Amino acid sequence: MLAKTLFGFEEILAKELRDLGALNVVEGVRSVSFEGDTGFMYKANLCLRTTIKIIKPIHSFSVRNENELYRKVYAMDWGEFLTVDTSFAIDTTAKSDNFTHSLYVSQKVKDAIVDKFRDTDGERPNVDVKFPDMRINVHIHDEHCNISLDSSGRSLHHRGYRTATNIAPINEVLAAGLLLLSGWKGQSDFLDPMCGSGTMLTEAAMIACNIPANINRKEFAFEKWEDFDEKLFETIVDVCLNKTRDFSYKIVGYDKAPSAVRKAQDNVENANLSEYITIERKNFFETKKFTENPLHMVFNPPYGERLDIDMEDFYASIGDTLKQKYPGTEAWFITSNLEALKFVGLRPSRKIKVFNSHLESKLVKYVMYSGSKKAKYQNKEE
Repeated sequence: MLAKTLFGFEEILAKELRDLGALNVVEGVRSVSFEGDTGFMYKANLCLRTTIKIIKPIHSFSVRNENELYRKVYAMDWGEFLTVDTSFAIDTTAKSDNFTHSLYVSQKVKDAIVDKFRDTDGERPNVDVKFPDMRINVHIHDEHCNISLDSSGRSLHHRGYRTATNIAPINEVLAAGLLLLSGWKGQSDFLDPMCGSGTMLTEAAMIACNIPANINRKEFAFEKWEDFDEKLFETIVDVCLNKTRDFSYKIVGYDKAPSAVRKAQDNVENANLSEYITIERKNFFETKKFTENPLHMVFNPPYGERLDIDMEDFYASIGDTLKQKYPGTEAWFITSNLEALKFVGLRPSRKIKVFNSHLESKLVKYVMYSGSKKAKYQNKEE
């Protein structure tokens, strides 16, 4: 199988897969291939935090032109996967000099499948682009074609808990990946000081409590497959829920907009995580650290793309607030405004290249020591 992901998340997705029990895990570009049985495919869709889709390859072949593509797709045993009553849709990615229009490829593949059924059954299945029973994935690279079944359906960042969003909501898979890259495991207090609709908080709580990422999702594509084993899926859900763990620290979110606070509270409630997460209406720049213990902070400040603010002043205020009010804090945030980072006035101890949608971004880490940094090292030497 192949798990698709965002750029920069390949390594953490590979670790997630190994931890879950996948075999032969191999990192690619924006993807990780692996092996597992049907039950593992169900579990991967349910539990993986940093994957967008899980596809199951069913056939591959070399192809040089559209007629050859049609013939080879027609020759496949489609009765193994579809019936005349199964609606389907084709998603195509093509990187080839011979195939320059992905929609045309999709049309050819659709024609081959429909014609095969017409010739063998006298009837044809219908195409349903929006809500198909079966989503078929076609990937052509140069002269190599892979045909796969999409086991996920809608992108797995649609977790099912977020009903209210703000101007610039962060994708759930991106939020989970940033948290895992930051080393968050739920072993300290946590703060998102600019929490928006609460996605980072919700993902942080799910990681801390080991709650399956997609437990609130309405459905997966594999539930409509001919060979779907409902009893097996229910058993896997139960087993995964039995592996949740207690969390004894605080997860706190701030936002200065009352509407954002309300939306975040609604989304946290939808995810059944209200007992773990506290959201308050506060301006981060007027706050101080709420705990004497170590604090883990991950947030997504405005980039100036969709929110009109004075970037220089805003990022300088982030640095000042961290320096003056947040000792003993490991602070991480993502930004695509690389120019604005200069105004933070602190040297990041790490910079990781990631993408937020189409925007090339950096996940940066600032360590705020308790007392001076020099004293910290002196204490270590003693």
